[in-house]
Parts: sequence; C-alpha cells; structure tokens
Amino acid sequence: MIRQGAGVQVMPLCCVGLSVLCFQFGAALVMPLFALVGPQGASTLRLGLAACVLNAVVRPWRVPLRQSAALWTIGYGLGLAGLNLFFYLALRTLPLGLTVAVEFLGPLSLAVLSSRRRIDLLWAALAGGGMLCLLPVGGFGPALDPAGLGFAILSALSWIAYILCGQRAGGAGFGSRTVALGVTVAALVVLPFGLAHAGRDMLRGDVLPLALAVALVSGCVPYGLEMVALNRLPTRVFGILMSLEPAAGALFGFLMLGQHLTAPQLSAIAAVMAASAGSSLTSGSGAVAQS
Repeated sequence: MIRQGAGVQVMPLCCVGLSVLCFQFGAALVMPLFALVGPQGASTLRLGLAACVLNAVVRPWRVPLRQSAALWTIGYGLGLAGLNLFFYLALRTLPLGLTVAVEFLGPLSLAVLSSRRRIDLLWAALAGGGMLCLLPVGGFGPALDPAGLGFAILSALSWIAYILCGQRAGGAGFGSRTVALGVTVAALVVLPFGLAHAGRDMLRGDVLPLALAVALVSGCVPYGLEMVALNRLPTRVFGILMSLEPAAGALFGFLMLGQHLTAPQLSAIAAVMAASAGSSLTSGSGAVAQS
C-alpha cells in the first residue's frame, strides 16, 4: 500500500471503482423490476429497503438532530428522492449509459458555476457540445424520447440539490447519519408514487428478493464504499474516478441489456466524461474529500 504522504492509497481507489461498478450493475439489474412494479414501485422499494438496512446499521436516533441539520437533511432526502425517481423514469426509454451521462450534467454544472476559473468554461463547452450530439438536428443526432430526456435532466437538477443539501447536512456535524435519515426521507417522498402505480404488487414474493438485491447492490454497498473513500482520497482524484460512471453504465447496458449506442451517443458520453474528469483534474484541490 502506498503511504498517505507519498500518494493515494490503493484501498480507497478500489472502493470508488467497486462503487461505480456496483451502482451501474444495480441500475441494469433493476430493469426486470420495471416490468413488475414500474419505475415508481422500483424506486420506492430500492429506497425503502435501503433505508431499513442503513437505519439498522447506523442507528441515527442515538444522537439528537439539531434543527439546522434537520432542515438540510430533509432537503438532502428530497434531492435523493428526485435523483432516484427521475433516473428510473428516464431509464424506461433511454439507454443506461446515456441516462447516466445526462444526469452527470448536474454535478458538472454545479462545479463549473461555483468556479471563477476560465478553464472551466472549456469543460462546460465540451459537455454542452456533447449534449448537442443528442439533438436530432439535420438528421445528425439520434431520435430520443423527449420525456425520457426530460426526466434525465430533472434527475441532474435533483443531483444538484442532493449535493448542496448533503454538504450542509454533513457539515452540521451529523456525518454518516445524514445518509440514513436522508434515504428514509426519500423513501417516504416516493412512497405515494409507488403505491399509486404498483400498490400491493410491491409485496409480491417474486418482487421483494429482486428489489432487495437492487437496494443492496445499487444503494447500501456503493454508499458504504464511497463513505470509506471520501475521507481518504483527494477531492480531485475522487471526481476523476467518478467520471467513469457513464462508461460503466454504457458497458453494463450493453452486456446485460443488449443496448447498442450510436456514434453520436457515444460521443456525448465521452464528452461528458472528459469534461467531468478535466474539471476535477484542473480543480487544483488536493484536499481530502469530506462526506
């Protein structure tokens, strides 16, 4: 293992890489669940079961929650609810890798807008140019479902709220308990949508085992791995590694779902990945990320 003073430790790098693979594998694994309970039911089950597991492990009720932290935790949960529900709604009609790439515009836009450096305009232009490849202008771009694209954009916006509120909630001294409570809030927010769409079908014997697998693989495990890595990796390194998510999504979409991407779609994914990695690489932050 590399010493902390000499470089980045291997274990946190492996944690981030495994987290990316787990999340995208879980996103591909959820597709059969759509046929049983729809995206709304799948989102409800994923968040609900993940909340049960996280609360059992973290037990956030042991420490009183201050009012300031409570408000930011609720906002964090609302962002997480939108992030999950809109992402699943987009997956109904868009390829996995493409959905992840569009969703990535949320944190990338936040990074660019919060920066005063001119070079970040380059990364914004690169990501914007990639998204132009998705527009069916002059027969160049592929035909995409407008509703699916809209849901992916809403997921990107939810990710911004998730990041901003999560930072404030965690900074208020509630740490990892923010995740458990935030997931609980998110589960309660999406519950009415799940009940309205799937109802009792969410409790079927052929639904719950698959839903639990999705909750563990794409929820509890990645969150736990990222929590390990966040306190041990420089923010720049963490951001670059997370830029691999669209590629992982495209890979699992191809291997598990048989989704073939067009050249413009692959170009858009590559552009967003390059912009995200470039923004992290030139951030100049060597500080260790904080959860």
